[in-house]
Amino acid sequence: MRIAGEGMGSGGVLTSSAQSVVVKREWFIRLALIVVCTGFWYSPLNMVSFPLLVVAWIIDGGLRRLDRAVQLPLVQAMLLLCMLLLAGLSWSELPPDGRMKWLKYFVLLMFIPFYLLLNRQRLPWAMGGLIAGYCGVLAMGIYQWQVSGVQGIPLLGMSYLSFSAMLGVGIIVAVSFVCTCQSVKWRLLGGITALALVFVQFHQSGRILLLATLMSVLLLIFLRYRTAMKKMLVIALSVVAVAAVFAMSSAVFQERLGQLRSDIALWQQGGYSSSLGYRLAMWDVGIHAIVERPWTGYGTGMPAQYFEQAIVTYKDGLYKDLPEFQQTSHFHNDWIEIGMHIGIPGMMVLLFLFWGWHRAFRSGQAALLGTGLVGFLFFAGLTDTFLIFSRTPVLLLLITAMTLHWHEHTAKPDGM
Repeated sequence: MRIAGEGMGSGGVLTSSAQSVVVKREWFIRLALIVVCTGFWYSPLNMVSFPLLVVAWIIDGGLRRLDRAVQLPLVQAMLLLCMLLLAGLSWSELPPDGRMKWLKYFVLLMFIPFYLLLNRQRLPWAMGGLIAGYCGVLAMGIYQWQVSGVQGIPLLGMSYLSFSAMLGVGIIVAVSFVCTCQSVKWRLLGGITALALVFVQFHQSGRILLLATLMSVLLLIFLRYRTAMKKMLVIALSVVAVAAVFAMSSAVFQERLGQLRSDIALWQQGGYSSSLGYRLAMWDVGIHAIVERPWTGYGTGMPAQYFEQAIVTYKDGLYKDLPEFQQTSHFHNDWIEIGMHIGIPGMMVLLFLFWGWHRAFRSGQAALLGTGLVGFLFFAGLTDTFLIFSRTPVLLLLITAMTLHWHEHTAKPDGM
């Protein structure tokens, strides 16, 4: 590794002092990658790790390679989404309580420095950090569930939804590995891993994320075995059978299923003070708002405030008591949330983002994995604002960057 024109002795060889600087810089960059990959699970640590990542990227000369990242449709979509959100501030009124959840969309931009920092030598460090961090958080979650009887991981400020989403990502990665790996031994290990993670997920309360996981897995099976219908049906039915066994053996799942029945019964009686009813009410108000202002939305940062103002008169105040049931935070749907901020143009950019995300995986020769993960992102985003989950999008971005570099550095030698 060499820096042209800096600290060169005679014959163009790095002096010992220059070599020492290069080595220290390289270790700093690797440390930054490890800190990001292991530390993003604890959100407050991102206030340190993300700036550290940017500093590492700058001292690595990343600004000179920025065009390499901008060529990716995924990055183009991220930049366009963030620019529209900034533009949306010009026609919005910032919420009086100061909540700015929309800023979490800008976390997507961490992909740029992370992607540009990776190379053949650094990739194993980043992968090792991500795997170690995932396994550590998984162990903490299982301990909380089995020993403390608690959902999620309070120590990390991680809700049961975030933990369930993390499990879903792990399941999809494991199933994709099983579908593409040629080694029987490794496929067996991947299958056992997927089953174990599914079992844990069935004992978390995130029923929608569990459903999104199962739908994504069935989608993977269909795409992998669509030319062998009998095999596909056998595997799909096996997945359904395993899911049924886990569902019947899980008291948490049965409790949530009973709650769903109660929610439906309450909704049929005209009540909306339930998880299901609250979402239906928010989607009703949100779609109405987007129809009113389809091209601009109500401005960045306005969705929650709009909801609380609109329900006073909308449908003769049918939903006016909902803030007492649950504090208004977001619209529980990625598409409606973006549409409320910046209208249909924002929703089109969101579609572009999903397409670019899948294209990134396809260019990394991992189209099946990309379909599963982007499908999970889409399904989960139908009932929650999944893109502003503080951990899951970061996890998916890290996997995306590593997948791209894995293909680049196995297909051709590293040019550095």
